[in-house]
Amino acid sequence: MAKRQSKKKPTKRTIKPDAPGAPVERPIGLDQIIGQDQSIEVLQRSMASGRLHHAWIFHGPEGVGKFTSALAWAAVLLDPTSSPGLDGRILPESSSEVQQLLKAGTHPDLHVVRKELARYSEEKRVRDQKLATIPKAIVQEHLIEPAGRAAMMSSGSMASKVFIVDEAELLDRSLSNAPVQNAILKTLEEPSPGTVIILVTSSEDRLLPTIRSRCQRVGFHPVDDDAMRRWVSGSGVEASPEDHQWLMRYADGSPGRYLRAFEGGFARWHMQIDPLCAQCDRGVHPVGLGSLMSDLVDAWAQGWVKQGEKIRENRSKDAANRAGARLMFAVIAERYRPGLANTSTMDQSLRAIDAIERAKNEMNTNVQIRFVMDHLAAGLSGHQPVLA
Repeated sequence: MAKRQSKKKPTKRTIKPDAPGAPVERPIGLDQIIGQDQSIEVLQRSMASGRLHHAWIFHGPEGVGKFTSALAWAAVLLDPTSSPGLDGRILPESSSEVQQLLKAGTHPDLHVVRKELARYSEEKRVRDQKLATIPKAIVQEHLIEPAGRAAMMSSGSMASKVFIVDEAELLDRSLSNAPVQNAILKTLEEPSPGTVIILVTSSEDRLLPTIRSRCQRVGFHPVDDDAMRRWVSGSGVEASPEDHQWLMRYADGSPGRYLRAFEGGFARWHMQIDPLCAQCDRGVHPVGLGSLMSDLVDAWAQGWVKQGEKIRENRSKDAANRAGARLMFAVIAERYRPGLANTSTMDQSLRAIDAIERAKNEMNTNVQIRFVMDHLAAGLSGHQPVLA
């Protein structure tokens, strides 16, 4: 994951010229990736070989640096100043024209494809779609068509165009019929010269075998505790010691999960919920637990929608509620996960995990969140609600 200088403001987002209003993160240096030394070494060896493959899959758990690494690698591939240093690592000159364009978010040959681009489509029917998948129209507009055109700048040292597909498993959700993934097969198999395509995914198994067979794979893994501590110390995040301890457990080697939990205040969720969950552990159903979880989710969802308005993203309240509910499930799961390793608490933890799975299924059938959380609270206590 990326190093960040302490006291340095978080990376800002800017606007891509080919998708007005679409936010794009600025890349950091490939040598600033923390905790993924083996993965970065694979990329360095591929560049040094002089036979760079054109299609890649970066796979691994959520939030461990896959997308950050893809952006950082793209910055090396697109820059003609990239060359080996004294240590043998291939890196670009930090002050080059290409790096300045990338830092400004205006390099015309770096294309980031993600589901949120649907919000900026010229077609109303695409804009109105729920952001559950990456629509075929977005793949056609931002990957297939530009991949067939000439690069707008002179070629970099190893690539003239780089496409990064974030959450690539969302190209299609169907296991039996995947028209969106099929649509990119030809582009993956026969891209124009100088084109590199990187599919970033936390669920590689949801990519078609025909997609996987055309790509070189690079695995990313949870970072170790030392790397997590280095990342936290350079991230600018200032959590209390108590919150930090919980955030480290919740993150489980994922800087992205740590940051999202810190920004969402999930450690505070834990502190409010934990005493009531303790009553559930004793077989008592505290009547306020369901409403407390529902209220916390609702407050987070409202804030998420408002945040979207600031960056010109049209986020729906329904999608926000669902995202917030999934985060609440993760917080509850974190409380009970350690109990699976102890025979005295294993049954209780399994009961909680079963209750969480039932709650997820209810969310998928459009049950109102307040009812979902009430049912979850009852499931955690193991019986029908009674007064605490």
